[in-house]
Amino acid sequence: MRAVIAQFGRFGLVGLVGLAIDVGVFNLLRLTVLSPEAMHEGPVIAKIISTSLAIVANWLGNRYWTFGKVRRPHWILEAAEFALVSIGGMLIALGCLWISHYALGYTSAFADNVSTNVVGLVLGTAFRFTFYRLWVFGEHRPRATRRPPVGVPHHVGERAPAHDGAAREAARSL
Repeated sequence: MRAVIAQFGRFGLVGLVGLAIDVGVFNLLRLTVLSPEAMHEGPVIAKIISTSLAIVANWLGNRYWTFGKVRRPHWILEAAEFALVSIGGMLIALGCLWISHYALGYTSAFADNVSTNVVGLVLGTAFRFTFYRLWVFGEHRPRATRRPPVGVPHHVGERAPAHDGAAREAARSL
């Protein structure tokens, strides 16, 4: 249980970096080159760009830090699955916004922020962590392996990998 809590803490820190990128890039673009005055669709394009950058940053942080011990060798498949789960989390936040704004009629900027950036963020985070942990970086998936230097065992009690023909042959005869 302690390992899951530590992993969730790392996941949260990576998520905060992604949130800062998302909010910062969105507002920078929205207030400058992609403002509604400059381009009608500007805010939507700004959000797509900022969320995409945040997803890439989150994937790298989660791949190499949060789930670093169980990352997979097929990084393209892992990235695609990560993106799919990230889009699912984004749809949860958008669903919360839609329900609040359109179904319940809470249309203020404050209500929109609470529905998407508080309620949607909490629900989307639970969804993403669960699917990243069980599917994208799941323990059952093939893992990337790091080869230790010659002569250094993988784990205590395990023999080091053989790196030449003679050593391999000697290891097989044991």
